[in-house]
Amino acid sequence: MNILLVGSGGREHALAWKIAQSPLLKRLVAAPGNPGFASLCETRPVRVTDVDGLVTLAQEIAADLVVVGPESSLEVGLADRLAALGIPCFGPTAAAAQLETSKAFTKDFCARHSLPTAAYGVFETADDAGRFLDAQTAPYVIKADGLAAGKGVVIAQTREEADAAIADMLGGRFGTAGARVVVEEFMHGEEASFFALCDGETAIPFGFAQDHKRAYDGDQGPNTGGMGTYSPAPVLTPELARRAFDECVLPAVKGMAAEGNPYRGVLYAGLMLTETGPRLVEFNARFGDPECQVLMLRLADDIVPYLLAAATGTLSSKPAPKWRDESAICVVYAAEGYPDAPVSGAEIRGAEADFGAEAVVFHAGTSRDVDGALRASGGRVLNVCALGATLHEARDIAYAALGAIDFPGGFYRNDIGWRAL
Repeated sequence: MNILLVGSGGREHALAWKIAQSPLLKRLVAAPGNPGFASLCETRPVRVTDVDGLVTLAQEIAADLVVVGPESSLEVGLADRLAALGIPCFGPTAAAAQLETSKAFTKDFCARHSLPTAAYGVFETADDAGRFLDAQTAPYVIKADGLAAGKGVVIAQTREEADAAIADMLGGRFGTAGARVVVEEFMHGEEASFFALCDGETAIPFGFAQDHKRAYDGDQGPNTGGMGTYSPAPVLTPELARRAFDECVLPAVKGMAAEGNPYRGVLYAGLMLTETGPRLVEFNARFGDPECQVLMLRLADDIVPYLLAAATGTLSSKPAPKWRDESAICVVYAAEGYPDAPVSGAEIRGAEADFGAEAVVFHAGTSRDVDGALRASGGRVLNVCALGATLHEARDIAYAALGAIDFPGGFYRNDIGWRAL
């Protein structure tokens, strides 16, 4: 098979790493990719939102499958264009991707289909949002409606912080993504990430993990796109996982189909595990980042048949995927100043060393100089991952690798996995 993989981050590096192991693969091309892809596949400098360029590239390589990594490609309708040309695409249409690209759409959808989630309101003015807050108690959850790279959520501990967050978002911090804000009740519990593959009608569970959103140790600091994760997550027991699938994922897949927007690809349900069971925090229309990295390490099966089945409506013929018994961990090595003002340009040494069979470093925000030097070029720069017989063992392997990498100004959390450990 010829496969085009769209994206350039750690999630896509992990997908490329897994896809490259498939005996079905004939040719893998990534657009635009990053320096970490070099040993796995070809790369082409096509932006993830350049629909015309990506479609042309898919046709050029006679792609049997296009795998879309980032949500921004889905929002601009890449899957729609590919469908019109009969090219199988792992990823939903722009209309179906609204489950991620518009939080207001998702909250209204949940209300229509009785999915368990937080009480909410959608507002375009600070005054209207303030009146909703008057009836709530702290803490408050404030979200930009559109895509904000995982940074558009504020958990405000006081009313003053909530009012400031609303003013910030409506004032243009996230551009058009913040033209509306969603204000929600605060849900108490632990968060977990649940994944399912969908083909428009059928859905199958596809792993779960627990993420760390805050920038610093002890869950302190601002929200980020994710500073690390691990899988499996003991907090998501088999019973809770079954309920999450039955009460959140299946109703969403059936509801989207009933509304004329069948969902194909991976559906990522961010969950709050409350005293009464799992409740939906949000949906994402793609693999989590960095959750994808640990799922790829633990997946024992060839991923390509599952991606193709989701893209072509044949998931019902597939057995449940097999997972390794080992635990996997991913620790994000971020640039100085992340998430607000990451500093680019620092040279990174040692990231491409051999850390042993159980460790792998995925590139998330790197570039290569003409002289071959590896440099930071994003907020989340490296994903240092490891497998171990236990989470303790995986953590020790990952942090040993982190200690061997020289990244001036870079930082990472030292407590990834603390909830399970």
